[in-house]
Amino acid sequence: MNRSQKIIITILSILAISLAIGLGIYSYQLYQSVAFQPLGPLLPAGAKDLPPTWTASPGPSPTSMGSVTLAPTVSFTTNTPAPRCNGPALMNVLVVGADTRGDNYTYGLADAIRVVRVDFITPKVTVLEFPRDLWVEIPHIEDNLDGQDHEKLNQAFLYGQPGFKYWDDPSEGSGLLALTLNKNFGVQIDHYITVNMRTFVNIVNAVGGIDVNIPDKETSRTADLPVGENHLSGAEALKLVRNREGGTFERADNQSLVICALRKKLTSPSVVTQIPELIESFQDNVRTDFTPEQLSQLACLGTQMPPQNIQLVSFPSEHFKQTRTFDPVFDKRISILDADFDILREYVAQFQAGTWPTTSSDLTDEETEEDTPIICE
Repeated sequence: MNRSQKIIITILSILAISLAIGLGIYSYQLYQSVAFQPLGPLLPAGAKDLPPTWTASPGPSPTSMGSVTLAPTVSFTTNTPAPRCNGPALMNVLVVGADTRGDNYTYGLADAIRVVRVDFITPKVTVLEFPRDLWVEIPHIEDNLDGQDHEKLNQAFLYGQPGFKYWDDPSEGSGLLALTLNKNFGVQIDHYITVNMRTFVNIVNAVGGIDVNIPDKETSRTADLPVGENHLSGAEALKLVRNREGGTFERADNQSLVICALRKKLTSPSVVTQIPELIESFQDNVRTDFTPEQLSQLACLGTQMPPQNIQLVSFPSEHFKQTRTFDPVFDKRISILDADFDILREYVAQFQAGTWPTTSSDLTDEETEEDTPIICE
C-alpha cells in the first residue's frame, strides 16, 4: 500500500467515524425529543392544586367515626430510598373508562373513574374508585346550561368532549373531569389515561384474554359468571365491567376483578416483554399526557411490584345514600348518590398521603371489613 492509498484510507476512516458520531448524536437527540414528548395534551392548571376555597372539614373525620386508622403524618426518617425506575417519588393518575362505542372520543360518559396513587419508593399502587352518580359542581358548564353548574360526576367527562366542548382546553373531557374531582374532593392529579370501550376490548384481546376469578355465589350473581376461574375475551370482559346487576358498588367490585386480572396478565412473563409494542400499537387509541419515558417507568415498576402492594379501594358504602334530585338539563328528577363531601375529602386527603386504606391486619375493633382494600393476588 503506497502513501496515497494510506492517506485516502485515513481520510475515509475519519469521515466514517465523524458520520457515526453525528448519527449517534442525532439519534440521541431524536430519542430525547420523542421519549420526553407527551403523547397528548397536558392537564389544565389547577388539576393538581388544592382549590383556594378548600379547607379541611371542621366536623368529625373518618377516624373519629371508626372508619380509618391514621398513621403519623410527620416523619423524621432520614436516608429515604431513591424512587425506583428513575420515576418520581409519587404520582397520581386519573384513569377513565369512557363508554364511547366507536374509535373516537367525540362523545361518551365516564363509565369508570379511578384515581391511581403510584408510589415509586415503596413500591405500591393504590386505586380509588369514584362513584359515577355523585352530584357534583362541574366548572365551565354553566354558560352552556343556562346557569346550571351541577350534574353527575360522569357527565364532567362528556361536557368536555368535542361533541359538547363546553370548554376549549385541549385536554377535553379528561381535563374537565380532573378539574371537577379537584374542585369537589381536593384530588390532585398529575396525569391521565382514558380508554374507550372498543380500545379496552382490543387491549384484552391483544394479550390473549384474561382469567377472572369469581370468588363466591353473590359475586357470581352480579357478574353473571360461574364461581371459579373464567377465561374472558375482550367483549366478555367489557360485559362484566359494565354489568349493572346489583347496583353501583357491585359494579365497581366487578370492575376491580377485571383490573386485577388484567394486571396479572400484563405482568406475566409471556406478555411483559410485549408492553412496548402494545403501547405503540394503541398509542392513537388511548388518550394520555404521559411521555414514552414515563410509560417505560410505569412498566418497569410493574415488574418490581409485589402483588400484595396493589390495592383497590372504594369509599365505604355507608357514607352514600341513593336519592333523587331535579335535573334542569333533563327537566325531570333523576337518581343520584348523595354523600357528605367533607367526609369524602378527608378520605381523599388520607389516600393521597398514603395513610388510607389500611390492610385487614391493621383493622381495629371499631373498623369494618368494608374498609379493607381489595388486594390483587
